[in-house]
Amino acid sequence: MSTDPACIFCKIIRGEIPSTKVYEDDDVLAFKDIHPSAPVHLLVVPKRHVSGLSATAPEDQAVLGKMLLVAPQIAREQGSVDGLRTIINDGRVGRQDVFHLHMHVLGGPGPLGRMMAMDE
Repeated sequence: MSTDPACIFCKIIRGEIPSTKVYEDDDVLAFKDIHPSAPVHLLVVPKRHVSGLSATAPEDQAVLGKMLLVAPQIAREQGSVDGLRTIINDGRVGRQDVFHLHMHVLGGPGPLGRMMAMDE
């Protein structure tokens, strides 16, 4: 598995930085966002370092599918029973802050008005 020694998400994957894990398998890790924008705000990241969605290749198809498959499962487990929202920011123009592919999973009980701030 390829990781970047300087990448914050790679450090979380390697256990060098603590996180609140909600799901992990051989391919992906999901953990709670430290600055949540919704009652449930999770990040799903591939364990192999890929800088962003635009950097994916055909061999990433399975992990991309797995990221989408685990999203509703972990959202429900964390209390988002009425749906969820997924967001993948890509590149500078796409407002990607951490250059390791990651998907935001947002949802939760109650109104999700704060989620709209991510659109602005």
